[in-house]
Amino acid sequence: MEIVAQSRAAVVAYQDLLRLHLDERASRLIGTIEERKRNGRIYLYEKFRLGTEMVSRYLGEDKPELRARLEHAEALKAESETRQKQMTRLARVLRAEGFITTDRETGSLLLAFSRAGVFRLGGTLVGTSAYSLYQGELGVRMDYEELAQTGDMDFASFERLSVALEDQVDENPDEILKSLKFDPVPGVNDRQVWRWRQSHSEAMVEFLTPAFGDETVKPLPALGVSAQGLNYLNFLIADPIQAVALYRSGVLIQVPRPERFAIHKLIVADRRKGGPDQLKARKDRAQAEFLIAVLAEDRPNELAEAYEDALSRGPRWRERIEASLKRMPETAERLSAID
Repeated sequence: MEIVAQSRAAVVAYQDLLRLHLDERASRLIGTIEERKRNGRIYLYEKFRLGTEMVSRYLGEDKPELRARLEHAEALKAESETRQKQMTRLARVLRAEGFITTDRETGSLLLAFSRAGVFRLGGTLVGTSAYSLYQGELGVRMDYEELAQTGDMDFASFERLSVALEDQVDENPDEILKSLKFDPVPGVNDRQVWRWRQSHSEAMVEFLTPAFGDETVKPLPALGVSAQGLNYLNFLIADPIQAVALYRSGVLIQVPRPERFAIHKLIVADRRKGGPDQLKARKDRAQAEFLIAVLAEDRPNELAEAYEDALSRGPRWRERIEASLKRMPETAERLSAID
């Protein structure tokens, strides 16, 4: 498999664009910072007055990078105009360097979700839409045909996190989706809506959440939606990363770690049985193969950790991974070499 690296200029431009978007988000701080401890972790909120009430807004899990940015929020705010110009310039550089851009409809939806707080409140973009964004994270070129898709987008979040945050999006996703001509698709056995279809393109948007047994529909209060439960999803969306979708001057979103995405694809490929699912399974294996080839060279420790984590979760996990790897001898060899 031939892997073509992005130019050094493109890699640096992407890293700078991501840094500037993170600075821009921190510059919007308007209140004082407060800490809340849950299950051994510390979460940061900003507290400010809105009219006659005090309001709390979730900022993120307490990490050194976020703390440092929030401590310099005033300085970052003063640099906003210059930063906006820099982001526009860097987005232009990335387009010139051959980065795959986000189409208008996808970009409009991601931008609206980002502004509403979907990603700030734990939403993670998954599926091929997320896979395409690893071009910046991993510094590699991706095949246009491999990324061809119907415009479907999947968003996932943990139910427990959504409840624990005690915060909500500024605008519900269903209102955003309706404005973009998406219609709700009711569930077969209940009326909880977790997916929407766009009338003029047949594109789908789905909300997902981890399941541990029965794959039922569950609420995600922070995002104001319901979500379809799926087994194995908890592995995929644990400890996600920030990324920039190349639309306008960039949209800051959240995606799974590439090593978790790769191993998860091995699992879901084996879950797909018969008919159209076989085409999806082949696409799953192709994405896993590409990412594992890149990660085995550039991030072998992270890949080995994710692989060992998945194998340690039980016999069913191991069976699904092994079943996919039987069809992928070169990928199996790469994993065994780093294990």
